Amino acid sequence: FLGVCGGEFSILRSPQSVVFRDGSWPIPGERIPDVAALTMGFSVDEDLPWPGLAVGDLFHRPQATVLVTVKGVDKLPVKGLSYPIENAVPFSLDSVANAIHTLFSEEMPVVLQLAPSEERVYMVGKANAVFEDLSVTLRQLRSRLFQDSSILSSLPLNSLSRNNEVDLLFLSELQVLHDITSLLSRHKHLARDHSPDLYSLELSGLDEVGKRYGEDSQQFKDASQILVDSLQKFADEMFNLYGGNAVVEVVAVKEFNSPLSRKTRSILQASQSKKENPYNLAYPYNYDYSVIFNIVLWMMIGLALAVIVISYNLWNMDPGYDSIIYRMTNQKIRMD
Repeated sequence: FLGVCGGEFSILRSPQSVVFRDGSWPIPGERIPDVAALTMGFSVDEDLPWPGLAVGDLFHRPQATVLVTVKGVDKLPVKGLSYPIENAVPFSLDSVANAIHTLFSEEMPVVLQLAPSEERVYMVGKANAVFEDLSVTLRQLRSRLFQDSSILSSLPLNSLSRNNEVDLLFLSELQVLHDITSLLSRHKHLARDHSPDLYSLELSGLDEVGKRYGEDSQQFKDASQILVDSLQKFADEMFNLYGGNAVVEVVAVKEFNSPLSRKTRSILQASQSKKENPYNLAYPYNYDYSVIFNIVLWMMIGLALAVIVISYNLWNMDPGYDSIIYRMTNQKIRMD
């Protein structure tokens, strides 16, 4: 890595079964997924020597983990415990999602991973039914903002503008937060089942506002305050929907420290539909690939063997002795 890049890991809401200690212990950026896994009661490959997470009630694990990543700022003045991030490298909750799906595949838990600005969405289980009306593309997000039930009718924009594309990107991400809680409130029974749920959201609208206006601008200050209020409201609503048994975490990072830059797509480039793939890479396989591959492979082998055996027996068959048709015909002829 190129060095140490700062950030902040905050706990907005947490149930009593998960114990976070108050302190300024730095947490390695690459171990944030392990924290999410341990809070849900899953095991990790390596021990986590981080004193911020204590041993809680092992028999009452949270029903949901919500992790929101905010790019463009080192820290946010949110309410809750906060810890500095050491070496803020890009991370993913794919391992946690795979563990949930493996252990609770029959119950079909809700797994939602979403990055609105990059149009990346991953839904597993009952999330496909709950969030089928969720706006995920840039075009859908923009049209959603100008509907009557959008947050523009109730959110104080202050210095932000409805006619600026960068501002609309930032506001569309807040609209996604609002729509998630709104859609989930229509399916409250899914938040009370026995399978844990996972939500991973990545917001980069504030970063675009800072690049457009500058971090000392009034627009950036207003956007930061609006984002803090929206995150706190989102955390409270998700916590209440799960009956006080959900962990809501926020990762604020100015810039991820990685030698490889990850290509992102801005709302300003919505008109460009051409996707660059200079290395002609194949699409990533999901966890069902090996199962489907084995089913198709052994079914083809079994059918091929069956055809060979049947063909061999038919080829070497004696019509006079092996066929019941010829045998019955011979007996009838002899009787006549």
